[in-house]
Amino acid sequence: MTYENIRYEELDGIARLTLNRPDKLNSFNVAMHLEVREAIAAAARPAIRVLVLTGAGKGFCAGQDLSDRQTAPGAAPPDLGETIGTYYAPLVRSLHALDKPVIAAVNGVAAGAGCNLALACDLVIATRSASFIQPFCKLGLVPDAGGTWMLPRLVGHARAAGLAMLGDKLSAQEAADWGLIWKCVDDAGFAAEVDALAARLATAPTRGLARTKQALRASWDHTLDQQLDLERDLQQELGRSADYAEGVAAFMNKRTPRFTGQ
Repeated sequence: MTYENIRYEELDGIARLTLNRPDKLNSFNVAMHLEVREAIAAAARPAIRVLVLTGAGKGFCAGQDLSDRQTAPGAAPPDLGETIGTYYAPLVRSLHALDKPVIAAVNGVAAGAGCNLALACDLVIATRSASFIQPFCKLGLVPDAGGTWMLPRLVGHARAAGLAMLGDKLSAQEAADWGLIWKCVDDAGFAAEVDALAARLATAPTRGLARTKQALRASWDHTLDQQLDLERDLQQELGRSADYAEGVAAFMNKRTPRFTGQ
């Protein structure tokens, strides 16, 4: 595919999806939503074992491109609920449902829906110069793209309320300290750190990671008994997998396992 608003590449089981509107801090318009949707569908193929999501230029994603919603003077305001239901909600659901790890490589500002897009990924790694902002309150809106669901679960109600109701910038280091993201690294070593993490996950037991992702997300809505039952069922499935057999054989023979993701 030839894309105008993103870049998409595949190599050695790693898919890289780069939001590519740097002059707009990679903010979303309808065209970019549609291209991202196609790229995520491509990354869902079994040959791909990890997806890296990042941004071109100095920013990760500034959320919605407000100029894409402009209406003529006197016209009815845009239906923001339709925008969420048609584009942002399916985007977040697709990342949650993807049966492989998704890395958000946050290379700059992640604001609004762009921030919550990053938080919808499984592992968020950010440059020290990056920042996370929930600016919806400054427009009279609520955090969307899953923000009101993810924020309190990641950092607790008090901090989630502060982020959502004040709209202050949170540095990458603070985000890591709060447990909002996985890791903050120096800008100079960022690319190498992302590459190493992606390569590590691309050679890991993908099916087991997919079920781990499933179980962790399910735990937020399960009772302990429900979660114990889910762990039993998933372990029963994975215990019959080729990767489990390979992992045990490699351990017993003191060698590096060669996982296939099956």
